[in-house]
This record gives sequence, structure tokens and C-alpha cells, in this order.
Amino acid sequence: MRVFAENGVCFRQRERHTFAMTEEALQGHRYRVAPGATVDLASMATLPALADRKDKRFLRSLLQQRVERFSELQDKLYGEGRQALLLVFQGMDAAGKDSTIKRVTAGVNPQGFRVADFVRPTALEMKHSWLHRHWLALPERGRIGIFNRSHYEEVVTVRVRPELIAERKLPPRRIDDEFWSERLADIVSFEQHLCRNGFSVVKFFLHVSKSEQRRRLVKRIGDPDKHWKFDLADLEARSLWAGYQQAYGTAIQATTTTEAPWYVVPADDKPAMRAIVAAVVVDALEAMAPEYPQPDAKLRRDIGTAQRTLSG
Repeated sequence: MRVFAENGVCFRQRERHTFAMTEEALQGHRYRVAPGATVDLASMATLPALADRKDKRFLRSLLQQRVERFSELQDKLYGEGRQALLLVFQGMDAAGKDSTIKRVTAGVNPQGFRVADFVRPTALEMKHSWLHRHWLALPERGRIGIFNRSHYEEVVTVRVRPELIAERKLPPRRIDDEFWSERLADIVSFEQHLCRNGFSVVKFFLHVSKSEQRRRLVKRIGDPDKHWKFDLADLEARSLWAGYQQAYGTAIQATTTTEAPWYVVPADDKPAMRAIVAAVVVDALEAMAPEYPQPDAKLRRDIGTAQRTLSG
């Protein structure tokens, strides 16, 4: 039987069509939310349309290809030092945010990263503007910033649990639809400012089903090595599932833009989800087209001097 090699992956002839279909199903544009689109998470898939979800070999191969390309582009971005990439990850508990970040960045130079995990704000942080701590966590040019949870918690979790507003010690006002619309507009302005100053912003909502989340939480509770990840608040959020889905849908719809798009990535199949996320990250970096800086006249002279010295 003939064996083919495509994009560095070897496989038999009968698998070739399956590979092509899988590759197509993982294209990031399928999951991008267009500006102005209506977002109804209940009607959006939590499993990607793969040819064969049971064959993980293709997915691991595709992920590895993209991680290698990610590493190449990140090195150029770091060397160039003129642009930055911000990756935002949101999703319900157990959607796979931590593991996706870990797998997609595996083998990539950690010097070029800054990861921020936004847990409940401290008393000091709540004395500032609600975007203050997110400004402070942004990566400098040449680096990639990853927000594991983000500024979107303030228009999702806080919206679903309005008792949290009291902790923010805001000036007295009505907490109505206008209040939340203003916050969403602030987010759009924040991200537009970043894009005008050399950032690319890519946002992922890892879309897990309620049944799959239950399976993962049960598995987590049953594994002593994962007990440290358990938080009773996960079950509280689960009891408010419909409210979270509505709040996320509203936020995604209001803040997806051409410059800072949202991707709603099916999250019930983790290997497929990781491959999709990696593909989107690579696409974003390729669009940024980073290049190693060219040496100026002085550096060329210094290199020539060094070559002559070391060759003697």
C-alpha cells in the first residue's frame, strides 16, 4: 500500500481523504465570530465537524505542526521587538483553558511569554479602575501575552452575580443595561487602543457543553492529584449555566471586531480544540509577518571585525 507524506505527516492512501477532511475542519475561520453577527451559544456546536473524532493521531500531528510553526514565528516576533500578541482565553469551568495553553505553547521559548491568570481581584486592585490590573499585565512589544480569564470576567461573572458589584465600591448608580453596555464599549475601546499601538488581539471562548463539563468535574473530583483544582464555586457557576451562557453571548457579540476577533471553539473534544486554537494563533502571527531586524551599518562593521578576529 502506498504511503504519502503531507505537511510532514506520513499516512496510508486510505487515510489521505480523512486527513484532508480533518485539516479542513480545523481551519480557524470556521469558528471566527464576524462583527455584527448574532451570537446564540446554545445553537453553536461544542464538537467540531471532524471526519473521525476517534483518530487522535491526526490531531496530535496537526497540533505539533502548528506548535513548531508557532515557535518559529514567536522567535521572529521577539527578535523584531515592534509588535505584541495578546491571546485571551475564556470559558466555563473545566472547559480546558489551562491544558490548552499548556499544550499549544509547549516547546515555545518561555522568554517570549507573559501569562496572567486573573482570579478574584484583591482589595487593592478594586480601588482602581476595573481595567487597571489588565493594563499592568499586558506584554511589552516583542512578546506574547496570555490572559487566562481576563477583563471579560467583569462583564460576565460580575453580571451574572450582581452581588459582586458591591465589592467594587463604585459611585452610586443604577446597575442596568446601560451600565453593562458602557463596560462593553470600554472593552472595545481598550482593545482598539492596543491594536493601534502594535498589538494583535485574539480571543477564544472554549465552548464546552454542560454534560461534558459534568463529566470532567466528576473526573476531577475522583482524581486525588486534581483535587487542588476543585473549587465549590465551580458548582455554583454551573447552577447559573443559562445566565453565564447569555452573558458570554452578549459580550462576544458586542466586542468581536475585525481587529480583535472572537473565536468560539468547540471544546468537548480537547485534542481537536487544541489543534484549532494553535491554527488560529499561527494564522494571527503570520498575519503580523514578523521579521528578524536587519543589521545597520555599524553592526555590519562590528560583525566584520568579529569575523576577522575569530578567524585569526
